[in-house]
Amino acid sequence: MNTFSLEMLLPVLSRSLETEIVSADFETATLQGGTVGNVQLVTGNAHTADGDTRPYRIVLKVQHRWERYGDPDSWRREYDLYSSDLGTTFSDTFRWPVCYHAEMNTEANAYRLWLEYIDGVTGADLTPGSYEQAALELGRYQGRLHAEQPAALKSLTNLSHADLMKNTYLHYRSWPVVYDYIRSEACAFPQPIRQMLIGIDEHSDKIFARLGRLPVVLCHRDFWMTNLIHADGTLALIDWDTAGWGYMGEDLASLIADETDIDRMTEYYRRCVPAYYRGFAEYAEIPPTADPCVYEMILLVFGYRLVEGYLHTPDEQRKDEIIRTLQQIYGMKDIAVTR
Repeated sequence: MNTFSLEMLLPVLSRSLETEIVSADFETATLQGGTVGNVQLVTGNAHTADGDTRPYRIVLKVQHRWERYGDPDSWRREYDLYSSDLGTTFSDTFRWPVCYHAEMNTEANAYRLWLEYIDGVTGADLTPGSYEQAALELGRYQGRLHAEQPAALKSLTNLSHADLMKNTYLHYRSWPVVYDYIRSEACAFPQPIRQMLIGIDEHSDKIFARLGRLPVVLCHRDFWMTNLIHADGTLALIDWDTAGWGYMGEDLASLIADETDIDRMTEYYRRCVPAYYRGFAEYAEIPPTADPCVYEMILLVFGYRLVEGYLHTPDEQRKDEIIRTLQQIYGMKDIAVTR
């Protein structure tokens, strides 16, 4: 089902192709969908005022209002960010897709973004080297912005707060179904895994106190493989609706642990954490207390989420994958991080 007309498409094509487009044909294919956003790839041939024909590919994202726990304005955040000067903070090697047109429909509580299509490597096709490069570029970007504090960064208003990770963790921990399970005799997790999860609860106050001494940086907060596109030596990052203030290293939790190849999680940890620190240190100082924080943030962000997933899936294979994931996280605690 199309969510646009040809009259909407022509001026967008004129901007993206940098010439006047007078007519075009188009086809659409769904890139992703669901309650969060409707994303379509629009392809076809565009015809210029000079009689030339140019093939094109462009992305249309339609986002309707919805509410994320603890972050009620996240639904419109991408529109707000693309309407700001945040794009000026990116580099030749770390960026987001170009936005050719952004339109808010206040009556329908929805917006449209017409975005650059980037043809690159993403998702499960990313290599360990791609992960390491993503961590390095993220470190450079966050370190530079933290050191320089550009006006474009200071002017942003619709961002999630630095305590979002803590509040989300406490929200999960308050659920008896997950909290009680890892402490019950019925828990099927190996004892070291149970103790790892319980230990985070027991030391959470000290952990958050230590995290509070880390640099607060602009975080993407959904920095995982399907939102990363590697193309021509450049890292492009999509889906900025969760972006906000967060702690240095927080995005690495998603990069390393969010549905990655389970057998490579510890390899990603060994490679990505030092790469991130190297990139960040090119611009800003890293506190000595940073070393264990990525491991702890992985547990804070994904520990109870994985427990919930285990309890609510009837798929025995998926249950096994969740236990293996937690075992991989357990193995990270003794990995020495080099800088």
